[in-house]
Amino acid sequence: MKILIAIQGDDIAPRFDLTHEALIAHAEGGKLLEEPRIILLPGSSGEELCGHIIKENMSHVVCGGIEDVHFQYLSWKKITVIDGVIGPYHQALDDLVHDRLNPWSVLPGAVQQ
Repeated sequence: MKILIAIQGDDIAPRFDLTHEALIAHAEGGKLLEEPRIILLPGSSGEELCGHIIKENMSHVVCGGIEDVHFQYLSWKKITVIDGVIGPYHQALDDLVHDRLNPWSVLPGAVQQ
């Protein structure tokens, strides 16, 4: 699976369409195939991020909040969107790789404000 996680610092970004960073990872059989990489996005645009996800053939997207139009578009393109996730992105990545991540998860290490 090819994974994109919208991030902000060490956490999952609270808004898909306002993120400036994303983690990209490839996993199969419960293991990462290579070291994940972080990309910086030129701006914060849900449409541009969706375009990048399609262009890079991502199969899974993990994010906090996402506009319904972006969720529906990615789902229509057969991309699994796991939204409403709160907490450290490294925990989300580990849970997804091991098939334990669900939408609306509050992960261990999530900062409460």
